[in-house]
Amino acid sequence: MTLSLTTSVKYLKGVGPKRAEALARLGIRTVGDLLYHAPHRYLDATAVTPLARARVGQEVSCVGQVVTTGVLPTRRGLRVFRAVLRDESGLLECAWPGQPFLERQIKQGQLLLVTGPVRYYHGRQLVPREFVVLADLGETGPDRGLVLPVYPATEGLTHRQIRGLIHQHLDALLALVSDPHPPRLRAAVGVPELRPALAAVHRPRDLHDAEAGRRRLAFDEFFDQQLVQARARHLAKRARAGIAFALKKELTTRLKEHLPFELTDDQRRAVREIANDMTAPLRMHRMLMGDVGTGKTVVALFAMLLAVENDYQAAIMAPTELLAEQHGATLTRLLQPLDLRPELLIGRLASAEKSAVRERIARGAARLVVGTHALIQESVRFHRLGLTVVDEQHRFGVEQRAALVEKGDAPDVLLLTATPIPRSLALTLYGDLDVTELRERPPGRGAVKTALRTDAARKKIYEFIRAECAAGRQAYVIYPVIDESERADLKAATTMAEDLRQLFAELRVGLVHGRLSPEERDAVMRAFRDNAVQILVATSVIEVGIDVANATVMLIEHAERFGLAQLHQLRGRVGRGAAASHCILLSNVPQAAGRLKAFTETTDGFKIAELDLRERGMGELAGARQSGGVPLRYANFETDVPLLEAARRAAGEVIARDPALARPEHAAYRKRIVARYERGFELFRVG
Repeated sequence: MTLSLTTSVKYLKGVGPKRAEALARLGIRTVGDLLYHAPHRYLDATAVTPLARARVGQEVSCVGQVVTTGVLPTRRGLRVFRAVLRDESGLLECAWPGQPFLERQIKQGQLLLVTGPVRYYHGRQLVPREFVVLADLGETGPDRGLVLPVYPATEGLTHRQIRGLIHQHLDALLALVSDPHPPRLRAAVGVPELRPALAAVHRPRDLHDAEAGRRRLAFDEFFDQQLVQARARHLAKRARAGIAFALKKELTTRLKEHLPFELTDDQRRAVREIANDMTAPLRMHRMLMGDVGTGKTVVALFAMLLAVENDYQAAIMAPTELLAEQHGATLTRLLQPLDLRPELLIGRLASAEKSAVRERIARGAARLVVGTHALIQESVRFHRLGLTVVDEQHRFGVEQRAALVEKGDAPDVLLLTATPIPRSLALTLYGDLDVTELRERPPGRGAVKTALRTDAARKKIYEFIRAECAAGRQAYVIYPVIDESERADLKAATTMAEDLRQLFAELRVGLVHGRLSPEERDAVMRAFRDNAVQILVATSVIEVGIDVANATVMLIEHAERFGLAQLHQLRGRVGRGAAASHCILLSNVPQAAGRLKAFTETTDGFKIAELDLRERGMGELAGARQSGGVPLRYANFETDVPLLEAARRAAGEVIARDPALARPEHAAYRKRIVARYERGFELFRVG
């Protein structure tokens, strides 16, 4: 049969139905999948130690001829396969405990490469982690060592078997590969041609060679993904003409004059970028990413007023009623000097109130609208929607965000997020958006001191909480789970709330967790906001949205159970007023002390996001976006940001010239994306 990259792997010699099943568990179904199954590490056996110089305690790679072999029993009944190797320098014994079957594979006269630690057992003895038969009797093998690829393996299929399978078929598989990139692009980025790159990944001469091959695969991965993002961006901005707002500076200038504070340089730059987008004929599709307390709401308000002074309506959608009410209160306060009042549309309004608000929205009397999912109900009709703002956008699905946009005729879109992410991740997850970052904090915000403590300090911590509450302030106590039955070793929120009620009998203790209904949760949060509850015991459901300036203590139990970015979001709930605030991490796990200490030393959300990315890796974090993407397999975000940026530029140029990849020279790109990405077909099915 004729082999192609889409041929089922079961037709390869040495596979068969049983092995094909094991390979499928690794995601290898076609011969192309096998070719792209890259090693996850390499054993560098290029530096070969003469046998006589292998010292006890060292990790070495040696090459020698097998002089004798045999299986010896030990006192414990374990059978050990032993082989003595010889090279020009002398002899060395190798031992494989519990592997007597190797007697059938390793024969006298063979040339063997072994790599592993040297121990003392009746003399020097090497215990190989890996061995490779370089040459059988009578053959001549290489006079140097090898780089041995170690592949992700699965039950019933060892990495050595996978290595053998790939090695056996590599030349035939490489012959099927053609490079979709023109030489000019490869040269500009500094990556090798595809066929030699794949050969280097599987059969590298040295580690430098393997790394050059990996970089090429990483670039392709980024490039495919950026093509999808660039196409989505093209469709979002150009499919329907946007609104070219005029910069009238009526309401926006008045807002600036009446603000009770100075804008930061970051806020001014963000307002300029958004105004440039809104006054251009293409639709705005921008994300405003800023740490907790960097003033995203004010920036969004300038954008909303630009729409309003052009006789359009602007709407901001928040994920919870509490957050929508908070935005409503903030905007009402800031807009008072302008004689403008935002309308609030949330589920808990009485039906008569809701009808009245919907009627004002429909006839255009409501110019600024703040709401929750209630805004996207069928019964809501806008008179002339020009701008949609979505707060905490990751809490909404793609469809929900789209439903708000569909309420107008191609309105501009501004997404807000309080979850800073590294530039590399932003380009990967949000490549279809323009991204503005707010890093500067307005002056006058309270500082948050962060400390790491063990259980020994619990009594002191409780005394401190009591003193803060006695001074009229409030505290959060955060737990990672809800009840004891889930994890017996954790102090659960429900149990601890009871304990704290007894301990702080003079204070009111509230409890919120993910199993409460949204109404119950909101009621407790409102009571905390209004200082009717002084200590709020919670699971991480409170990490976004609630703004209680009076809360000055955040105690996080079992801090090691939280990701660093999540800890940062939780810490952002305090320090929202002028009073000094404190975040206390409680952990009795010594292994977690390093990462938690690093967290206590910075309050910069972007730095913490970098630490989080390093710790958890791309795969886990990328799940944050429903983009129909595939996880990255070859890219390393610590080293590959320049590759990602090169891929973004190159993909942008291709889509600018040929938006639907319809030209013959782009057919390979199109084919690869449609096969690889869920959204590929949807984005490239039409011209």
